[in-house]
Amino acid sequence: MKSKIYQNSDDAVLMSRICIGDNGAFDVLYERYSQRLLHYFYKMLGGNEERAQDFLQSLFLKIIEKPALYKKDYNFQSWIFTIAHNMCKNEYRRLETEKQLSNEIENSQQNDYPDHDLIDDKIDYSKFKKALYTELSKIEPDHRSIFVLRFQEQLSILEIKDIIGCSEGTVKSRLFYTTKKLAKCLSEYHPNP
Repeated sequence: MKSKIYQNSDDAVLMSRICIGDNGAFDVLYERYSQRLLHYFYKMLGGNEERAQDFLQSLFLKIIEKPALYKKDYNFQSWIFTIAHNMCKNEYRRLETEKQLSNEIENSQQNDYPDHDLIDDKIDYSKFKKALYTELSKIEPDHRSIFVLRFQEQLSILEIKDIIGCSEGTVKSRLFYTTKKLAKCLSEYHPNP
């Protein structure tokens, strides 16, 4: 199988192979990045798995259709997450206001998850994750994106700066603001209140 040949190849080399129609190189890139991007879209699009899958497929379709848009001097990881970030920003614009999205998510989650005793909530990690997703959905998209890129994708501040297109100081301040806000909103889950 051709894709096995490329397992140790650099992303830029794989993109140059994709430009000449090499499906094996595409398969390796898809394998490397699809799960991470799916999680990114899932968190950025309010926990909607179907939409996250659609966005993932659209992103990789763009790579197949226009591989020449990638320039060798770009860091591929930053480049592909920049595309993902921009896709999410465009989606927010399409939805008119983020408040609409936030209300839809809150309403659907309130119907899906009945209230339980606060002690159980503190113990149950899955309830914490749901609460975190709910609070994340209320945060401004650029702040949310920085938080997800830093803590889910474990990207550096410099990589995030390149993806978002703002200064290092802005990334740090948005990260600080978002973390502080989430800590306050989720304080009931703190093990030592």
